[in-house]
Amino acid sequence: MNGILLIDKPKGWTSHDVVARLRHQLGLRKVGHAGTLDPMATGLLILLIGNGTKVSQYIINQDKTYEGKFCLGQETDSYDGEGELIANHEIQVSEGEIRECARQFLGDQLQLPPMFSAKKINGQPLYKLARKGKTVEREPRPVKIYEFLIQAIELPHVDFSASCSKGTYIRTLAHDFGQKLGCGAYLSQLRRTRTGNFCLEQALQLEDLLAMEYGEIEHCLLAITDIL
Repeated sequence: MNGILLIDKPKGWTSHDVVARLRHQLGLRKVGHAGTLDPMATGLLILLIGNGTKVSQYIINQDKTYEGKFCLGQETDSYDGEGELIANHEIQVSEGEIRECARQFLGDQLQLPPMFSAKKINGQPLYKLARKGKTVEREPRPVKIYEFLIQAIELPHVDFSASCSKGTYIRTLAHDFGQKLGCGAYLSQLRRTRTGNFCLEQALQLEDLLAMEYGEIEHCLLAITDIL
């Protein structure tokens, strides 16, 4: 079996959880994914099966689109709702200031990887150091925000959508957004809706996939040539 499978990952599953479950279901070792989603995040997860694993880097390098929600007035150590609350602030910003702040993030910029991330420094994932209460120096890296739209404001919650280059941390975007506003913020919801030309509307629900037989799953595969 060779090809690409698009899944709508539910909340609470790690990307590795989905891969491990599919490996067991198919009896195949060559199953991977192209682009990690945090357990709290939902949406488009691209699974690569058999020779499909050969195009992993090509897919990872594609631009992504997300939608989600920020919570203003609070900060967490992980920059998302999974972390520990470390600060509370009064919210004294207008709707106009929130929308103008979003416009300031458009274009090329340098973004500092969060400590709670899988990025490795000296071979050690940052999140393992963060769990020990350690903070290490990280190099900012270039990213690009193509679109950052505020969809709804119901303080302390702000709904948004964003299209960005590979390697962009939306958790860091939430944190930086709150810092620029002066009231703090963390990412409370996140859903990936697009990677390159692949859209969430094409994806299978995970529960439906897990109920399928081998032949049914094979019928759902996209050809490797579909991305070339």
